[in-house]
Amino acid sequence: MLQYRKKPLSWVFVSRMIWIICFLIVVVLANILNYYVANPVYTSGVTFLNQNFWLLVLIVIILLAADIFDAFSFPFNLPAPLIRAIGSVFCIAFILRAIQWVDAVAGTTLYTPSWWISFLVVPLIFLIVLISGYYVILRQLWGQPKLTGEEVTDTIVVNDENTDQAAMPVTDAKSWDEIGMEFRLMLFDILHRLRQDIRKKW
Repeated sequence: MLQYRKKPLSWVFVSRMIWIICFLIVVVLANILNYYVANPVYTSGVTFLNQNFWLLVLIVIILLAADIFDAFSFPFNLPAPLIRAIGSVFCIAFILRAIQWVDAVAGTTLYTPSWWISFLVVPLIFLIVLISGYYVILRQLWGQPKLTGEEVTDTIVVNDENTDQAAMPVTDAKSWDEIGMEFRLMLFDILHRLRQDIRKKW
């Protein structure tokens, strides 16, 4: 069975931040060159980029959040497909604005049919990204190694040694102290993994 290895959280964060910095540099250079390039198409393109700057920043932040959640193991990676599907909707919105800009520059009429097609494409893309994301998570779970016979035997032995605890009444209800303890353990695991990833990188 295939084995899946997630990229370290530090690698995901650093690589995405590099892309964000490169994007900001491109925007700054494009605005600087706008003072020296006397081309109406280029000027219109820079204006379009500036008008949609915050939309692009929002898309980058959404996809960054999806990648960060995806770097965690199950079940903390469950929000990743949903966040990525939401990001795909904003990407389609940016593409529609780009088509509208092309119509204004080139004099074409592509925006109106694209707008009507988007009512079919947006939910379809959202479902495809969402379903494929959860399918990948299921494949990762199936690819995890299962307990061998020796490990199962050891587990049974340990359980036999704790017969006194097993004799106590068991209930599914958890106290607030137990819930708080689990939450603190989850935060400790996240911070511990992030520290290990940083040590491996450096």
